[in-house]
Amino acid sequence: MEAGGLASYATSLTENYRRAALMVDKILKGAKPAELPVEQPTKFELVINLKTAKQIGLTIPPNVLARADRVIR
Repeated sequence: MEAGGLASYATSLTENYRRAALMVDKILKGAKPAELPVEQPTKFELVINLKTAKQIGLTIPPNVLARADRVIR
C-alpha cells in the first residue's frame, strides 16, 4: 500500500493467521481436518493512502477517513 496504492479493503492478515493457528492447534490435538468447519473472514481493514490521493488530485471525504483503520499520510 505504501508503494502507491490509493485504497485497500481486505481481510485482516493478523486475524487470518490467528484463525489458522487455532485450526492447526485443533488438528494437532486430534481433530480430523475434514470435520473442521469452513470459516468466513470476520474482520476487514480499510487503508487509505493520502499521499497517492494528493498526487492524483483526489480529496478523500473526512467521514471516509474516520472509518479507515489506517491512513497513510
